[in-house]
Amino acid sequence: MLSGTLDIALWAVEKARSLGAEQAEGYISFGRELVVEVRDGKVETLKTAREQGLGLRVIAGRRVGFAYTSDLRREVVEELAARAVSNAASTSPDPCNRLPAPVPEYPVLDLYDRAILAATVEEKIEMARALEKSAREYDRRVRAVETAAYHDGEVEVGLVNSLGIKASYRGAYCGLYISLVAEEDGEAQTGFAVDYTLKFALLDPVKVGREAAQKAVRMLGARSLAAQRVPVVLEPYVAAGFLGLLGPALTAEAVQKKRSLFAGRVGQEVASPQVTVVDDGAMEGGLASAPFDGEGVPTGRTVLIEGGILQGFLHNTYTAAKEGVSSTGNGVRGSFKATPEVGTTNFFIRPGASSPEELIRNTPRGLYVTEVLGMHTANPISGDFSVGATGILIENGELTRPVRGITIAGNILDLLKNIDGVGNDLKFFGGKGSPTIRVAGVSVSG
Repeated sequence: MLSGTLDIALWAVEKARSLGAEQAEGYISFGRELVVEVRDGKVETLKTAREQGLGLRVIAGRRVGFAYTSDLRREVVEELAARAVSNAASTSPDPCNRLPAPVPEYPVLDLYDRAILAATVEEKIEMARALEKSAREYDRRVRAVETAAYHDGEVEVGLVNSLGIKASYRGAYCGLYISLVAEEDGEAQTGFAVDYTLKFALLDPVKVGREAAQKAVRMLGARSLAAQRVPVVLEPYVAAGFLGLLGPALTAEAVQKKRSLFAGRVGQEVASPQVTVVDDGAMEGGLASAPFDGEGVPTGRTVLIEGGILQGFLHNTYTAAKEGVSSTGNGVRGSFKATPEVGTTNFFIRPGASSPEELIRNTPRGLYVTEVLGMHTANPISGDFSVGATGILIENGELTRPVRGITIAGNILDLLKNIDGVGNDLKFFGGKGSPTIRVAGVSVSG
C-alpha cells in the first residue's frame, strides 16, 4: 500500500524544497483497528476505525515549520507544503534544528503476523466470549463483567526526507482486556486483566479471564492497615506504573529543560545495584518495536541505568545535536499529526533471578501491592508520590489477608535505591514492563 503513497510524501518534500525549505521530511501513515466487546455472551460493540495522513516537517532558515493533512490528493498536499514553509517563519531559529542522514540499514523485525488479519470477525467475537465465560466460571462470586473485549490493529508507516531517507514498515497487534466485579455479603471488589501481543496464536482468553476473576476475588474481605513502614512487594503491573514516572525524567529533552530529577547525575548511583533500566525499540516481540523512529533513525537498545548507575538519556535528533552526541532512535511520534518528541519505546526493568514466590517467602512481614490509584498525581520533576493502594498483607512469608483504603508515599529515587529484590517474571503492559520487585521499606498509612 505504501509503495505509491511514499511517492506522495516524496513529492511533498520536493515541493517544500522548491518553496524555500533547506530540508524537509514527510511522515505518512495508515492505521486500522477493530474493537469487539461482549456482554452476557452477546456482542455489545463492534467498531472499526481507519486513519491515514501525512505530516510534513520543514527547516527553513534554521526554523522548523510543520503541517499535516488526512487528505492525500495532490492539490491538498501542495497546499500542505506551502503551509508548512509559511509556519516556519513564525518559529525561532535554532542551529540544532536538523534532519537525520540516511543509514546503511535498519533492524529486521517480525512485526506483522498475518494470522491477526486472517482470523475472521466471528473468531474474534468467540475469543471475547471465551474471555467473559472463563471469568464467570472461575468463581460464583464473579457477579458482573463490565468489559470483555478483543482488540486488534495494523499500521503502515513511511518516511522520506530531503537528505535521502526513504523507508517504510508494516506492523500489527492484538489483545484482550477484561474488567469485572466480584461480590460477597454486600461487598464488591473489582478485578481486571490485559494482554497484548504481536502474535495472534499467543492470545489465551481463558487465562486472561481467570486472572481478572482471581484479582477481584482475592480482595474480598479487605480492610485497612495501621500506619507503618514495611517492605513492599510490587506486582509487575504496579512496578510498571512507577516506570511512568521514570520515563519522562530519563529523556534528554527533560534534562535540557531542567525538568528531570536525574539532571547532572550521569555516572552516579541512582538506584539499587540490582536495578537495570533499559529502553529497546528493536526488541523482538515488543509492542513499541519498529525498525526506525519517528524521524528515520534506527531503533536500538539503550541501557539507561545499569547496576544502579545512571548511564545516560534518551535522544532524538534535536536533543542529540544540542549535546553533540548521536540520537538513540527515540524520536517518538504519536501519529502523523505531531512532530517527533523524545519518548520511550519498550521501556523496562531487567528481570532478576528470584521468583515472585521467593520474594514473598523471604519477607517476614510486609505488603504485596496489587494496585495503585492516582499515579498521575505524582510529581515527575521531584519524584515525590503519594498514591492510594490495595494489596495483600505478608505475614511469615505468606500472603494472608487483603488490604485496602491505604496510601503509600515516598520519592521515586528512594524507592529505586531501596529495591532489594528483583523477580524473574518480566511482563509488559503496552510499552512498559517490569518483573515483581521488592522494596526494603515504604511508608504506608491507613
